[in-house]
Amino acid sequence: MKDKFRALLARKEGDQQIVTMTELSDADLMEGDVTVAVEHSTVNYKDGLALTGKAPIIRKFPLIPGIDLAGTVMRSKDPRFGAGDYVVVNGFGLGETHHGGYAERARIKGDWVIKLPETISTARAMAIGTAGYTAMLCVLALEKEGITPGRGDVLVTGAVGGVGSVAIALLAKLGYRVVASSRRAKQEADYLRELGADETIDARDLAGAGKPLGKERWAGAIDSLGSQTLANVLSQTKYDGAVAACGLAQGPDLPATVMPFILRDVTLAGVNSVETPRAKREEAWKRLANDLDFAKLERMTTRARLDDLPSLAAEILAGKVKGRVVIDL
Repeated sequence: MKDKFRALLARKEGDQQIVTMTELSDADLMEGDVTVAVEHSTVNYKDGLALTGKAPIIRKFPLIPGIDLAGTVMRSKDPRFGAGDYVVVNGFGLGETHHGGYAERARIKGDWVIKLPETISTARAMAIGTAGYTAMLCVLALEKEGITPGRGDVLVTGAVGGVGSVAIALLAKLGYRVVASSRRAKQEADYLRELGADETIDARDLAGAGKPLGKERWAGAIDSLGSQTLANVLSQTKYDGAVAACGLAQGPDLPATVMPFILRDVTLAGVNSVETPRAKREEAWKRLANDLDFAKLERMTTRARLDDLPSLAAEILAGKVKGRVVIDL
């Protein structure tokens, strides 16, 4: 077993963040119960912010970024895992305060590790990644609020992005009528229909100032944008509907009123994929194994390597990355 491995390392030089490819050894890894040979990672919007330094995602330097990883267990002090197990890790400070997935090796706490279902390979797990896993958590949140396919349309904002793409595929397979909102609705209409969208709308129609209470349009929604878009989505949600909010690509503010909540009994369900308890994580991955059309997942996925990450980070923040990207280590 070679001791050295490649890694993308972020460090600080004065006020400037520098990201470089380097070679590390096991001695450079952080504390943990499980050592993993990382086979695949991915790039999410949050990774784009981390790699470019556009937001203070990385809170400890030097650090290996990457909030996702999937691979094979090399060694484990945790009895729940043995050498050769295929595993996935999302969240828990990975790529923020603990070395993340942009390296050929990782050492993490056993409590963070989830065994992959048999039908999900490490590459497929990273095609799903935090974005797809978050989409599944959003679907679970809507189901918890009683949003069934018979209740009416479900809106997905940021439809061409990672969360949106997987959300559309999941909802379509589960029988929902899906409305996809995207800034590139016309250009990407064929792509969105292939994923399962029944209708596409221009995201600009939701991005500007709107009424405190608009016309009732959808029974539920999955929103990864926040800000004015989320405010408008809430104002147009039907009576007793629900909105699962999981992102802030448009902004962290929420310029809304209480009217959708007190006049239409609308529920705003927050979704945090970072600190999700193990039982809920396992449920989400089990549901992904059963409810996600892997042929659609393949169509929305492209491949890249560690060296491509700096350019991919800028592209995902500019909204130029469609679907999911698997990083092959």
